[in-house]
Amino acid sequence: MKTDKLNEECAVFGVSLRTDEAVGVTYNGLVALQHRGQEGAGIAVVKNQRIFCHKAPGLVTEVFSGELTHTLPQGRVAVGHARYSTTGDHRPENMGPFVTDYFTGRVATAHNGNITNAPELRKRLYESGVRFEGDSDSEVISSLIVHHTINNSNTVKGAIAAAGELRGAFSLVIATGKNRLIAVRDPSGFRPLCIGESEIGIAVASESCALESCGFKFVRDVQPGEVIIVEDGVVNSKGVLLTEKEAGCGLCIFEYVYFARADSIIDGLSVYDARRKAGAILAREHPIDADLVCGVPDSGLEAAYGYSRESGIPLASAFVKNRYIGRSFIYPTQSQRDAAVKLKLNPLAASVVGKRIVLIDDSIVRGTTSGKIIRNLKNAGAAQVHMRISSPPIRHVCHYGTDIDSEENLIINKMNIEEICRHIGADSLGYISLEGLRQACDGCSLSFCTNCFSKNQNIEGSNI
Repeated sequence: MKTDKLNEECAVFGVSLRTDEAVGVTYNGLVALQHRGQEGAGIAVVKNQRIFCHKAPGLVTEVFSGELTHTLPQGRVAVGHARYSTTGDHRPENMGPFVTDYFTGRVATAHNGNITNAPELRKRLYESGVRFEGDSDSEVISSLIVHHTINNSNTVKGAIAAAGELRGAFSLVIATGKNRLIAVRDPSGFRPLCIGESEIGIAVASESCALESCGFKFVRDVQPGEVIIVEDGVVNSKGVLLTEKEAGCGLCIFEYVYFARADSIIDGLSVYDARRKAGAILAREHPIDADLVCGVPDSGLEAAYGYSRESGIPLASAFVKNRYIGRSFIYPTQSQRDAAVKLKLNPLAASVVGKRIVLIDDSIVRGTTSGKIIRNLKNAGAAQVHMRISSPPIRHVCHYGTDIDSEENLIINKMNIEEICRHIGADSLGYISLEGLRQACDGCSLSFCTNCFSKNQNIEGSNI
């Protein structure tokens, strides 16, 4: 069932260590990246030129509960994956990492992104004799790497050749049976990937927060089109570049709006700083006379801080968040589904009663969740709720791994700003402009993919 939030494809983490701690470190890295995907998790580890893998649906702590972590051998090279699916269903066969056998070895591949030419590649590989267990594009990548490894008699050359055929978004971590860790980022840099080091070795992760959580010092981002090879905990090659670029694309700007954890630094820019700046720009673009500024937990909190600092309106909490729900609640009736928002975010009446609230959130997709949150705030006694959104209106689907509802279900394609404002029950509504969001993310070293907002259309914020 579609949610009223954007979701991102996956998280990847890999290590090449000088000690036999790869499984435990990778587990910790995936826990730190759990926000990027909650449908499944897996770890593949190299031991004695063999690759052992355990993966299953569920959160990282569920998949590797207790002694399960210790069922995998403690090798020195491992790759891990936390999944949110945009292709393939929820079967274990579609969970990463994908381990693919060939005549003289195995490779394990974890992938974040979405491959737009996966159907053609799958068809070609199938016709050449490759058989697939699931229907994930990540399995296609792993099989393609093996296909080129066989042709080149070398896994590094195989990974580079395979990456050259992929179209779309991909950040890859690959483990080989020869204790080699390979990391690849697509030429456009759609998805983040970074490198860290410690006294015990090298780690590669979707976000820097995972490196720091596991005791690795952030070194740098993997550059778009770059291939990194790590052996025995040492980076041996840094300079192999893919040359074909997809024009007009770059890092998904929603990494700064919503996907990434606030303590991460991506391509030279602090996620926290970008969100704080977006809030300040929102305050300049859409000022309002109000008593309090409140953020919707969690990704609206930093923008709310920025809005408060810029506007001079005091910052306050409007909700108590239940952090223990996880995925355990079910909602068999419509009335229970309508009440579900309060299970996760219950209004803090003592804070909001009688107050004019500026409510900051990261996006509006279909409008259902925003409407429930505003209704709950007013039922708790808020006098007014002025909605401010730290991203422009989302008008288009994404082909690169962001799970956006079909275009006909996006609220901006069914209503104008004034109609959306009335529909969600807000007293006013303002979106940050696309130029304002770009300004907030100005410190990033890459260009941005913003096709979900504009597809070269001019998107402006509105204040009703």
